[in-house]
Amino acid sequence: MVALARGGDEAAYGELAGAYRKELGAHCYRMLGSLHDAEDALQQSLLGAWQEMGGYDGSTSVRSWLYRISTDTCLRLSSQRPKKVLTSDQVAARQDPGELGAPILEPIWLEPCPDDPEAGYEQRVTVELAFIAALQQIPSTQRAVLILREVLEYSAAEAAVILETSPQSVDNAFQQARKAVDERIPPVSQQAELASLGQDREQQLIDNFATAWEQADADSIGDLLADDARYTMPPLPAWFDGRSAVMRFVTERLFETRWRVRKIRANGQPAFACYSYDPGDHLFRLGAINVLQLRDGKITWISAFLDPAVHHRFAVPETLPS
Repeated sequence: MVALARGGDEAAYGELAGAYRKELGAHCYRMLGSLHDAEDALQQSLLGAWQEMGGYDGSTSVRSWLYRISTDTCLRLSSQRPKKVLTSDQVAARQDPGELGAPILEPIWLEPCPDDPEAGYEQRVTVELAFIAALQQIPSTQRAVLILREVLEYSAAEAAVILETSPQSVDNAFQQARKAVDERIPPVSQQAELASLGQDREQQLIDNFATAWEQADADSIGDLLADDARYTMPPLPAWFDGRSAVMRFVTERLFETRWRVRKIRANGQPAFACYSYDPGDHLFRLGAINVLQLRDGKITWISAFLDPAVHHRFAVPETLPS
């Protein structure tokens, strides 16, 4: 297959690269924090690899060779585009829900990704929203090293070949990256939190949240929140920190609207497609993708993504009948 691809057989190259397409896409998402940017990077990487295929000498595996090209592409795009952030990284939390601010439409916001049903435990850990957000806060080269070493389990020597640097530089960057990321993520992953809950308790929590949301039952929502819960909603700049502030927003603003929800998963975490009622045509229209973060059976973060461009990446209908 490699020989055919090196000889210019496009179908052979397509089959060869296609075997790694999904994992390369996940790699680009971890590097860039945006599905839009990740898809752009993946397309550029696969095109670049095809153009370079004739020069592939077999000194590394095809997989490592493709990761070198995709990592180079992501590093280049990282230098050209704004890093992806959370609203809580950009502005101070608000207490008054009366003014949520105008949407900030520049492409700066971290984006969620639909769950991969075939992903294993470790793969889900490495796309959790807090982990992806933390990765975007460190220099892009450190980000690449951490992903190559810890997520993809390349040795320092192998990562050095991919990044065209020395193993010592890789080791130094890895230590710095690991320390910086550890300071920004919860000590227990979401996969571990969900495992400790068990399927029955997890399902009960999700069902309770869905019922309370649809019934505008603020008290029940409050019972599900941790004291330090936060609520973010890019591209709106407003976000709320602490249970009391979140509950004031929920009570005074959010539940002014009737809602329907559909249970989904995003970034390996429980999530909901949320539909708000349109009195004009009596339909419920998709208004948010809400991703939940949990700790000890309580919700610590509701991340509501309001951008329609994000919604279209999830396999959910745009409207629900009343």
